[in-house]
Amino acid sequence: MNDLKNKTSPDNLMYSDEGNGPVVFLLHGFGEDSRIWKYLIPELVGTYRVISPDWPGCGQSSTAETVGSIEQMADFVKNIMAVENIEGAAILGHSMGGYTAMAFAKKYPEALKAIGMIHSSALADDEQKKENRRKSIRLMLDGGKEIFLKAMIPNLYAQRAVIAGIPEQEGHLTMAMQISSTHLAAYYQAMIEREDTTEVLKKCFAPVLFIIGREDQAAPLVQVMPQTHLATINDVHILEETGHTGMFEAKDEIKTIINRFLKYV
Repeated sequence: MNDLKNKTSPDNLMYSDEGNGPVVFLLHGFGEDSRIWKYLIPELVGTYRVISPDWPGCGQSSTAETVGSIEQMADFVKNIMAVENIEGAAILGHSMGGYTAMAFAKKYPEALKAIGMIHSSALADDEQKKENRRKSIRLMLDGGKEIFLKAMIPNLYAQRAVIAGIPEQEGHLTMAMQISSTHLAAYYQAMIEREDTTEVLKKCFAPVLFIIGREDQAAPLVQVMPQTHLATINDVHILEETGHTGMFEAKDEIKTIINRFLKYV
């Protein structure tokens, strides 16, 4: 079994590569790094080959250049596949990682075996969300990164987790604080400019997994549910008392759901 963070992609990204078997990519979201998967990876590596990159500026890829688009992030995944001689893989992404999975599905459908939309959406930002992101970009670039992140992170959790103060919340904030304001702003700009990919879902013949938090404010149930019938094969799960970060809030349920989905795939 390979050690974590022992490889570098052609794009100067660090990525973990563990286990043997069918290939599964785990793509982290905004304000995170691959440590967001710390409970899931050990669960999967006994059966699958699990590859999880750190996006530019995140985790062990802290010195990599900023991204220009979500489509470029899909290219990062394809470049890793090329280097590792991987013809096809299941691509599972959290939030922004889900946007990347959809961009991958549009650009490289022949290399896609399954999609995992974990607290994510195929919709583009509406105008209000774009403006909110622009305000956040200005705040971060004006020295307000800590203010922004300390306000944002608790909103990614359900009320139960916020009240209980689960220890993962502090680790989540630590991950986010280690990312530069420049990189964070670049991700927000990429998300502002990303395409709506609901038409990609309609044409998708690969199985699509949807994991939705009942209390998710970032990818709300009312927004995501209409997408869950668009693909040919849809596997839909709603997590109760869970916000946007089920990998920490409902880790046992996430393990079970993803294991079952991958066995089906």
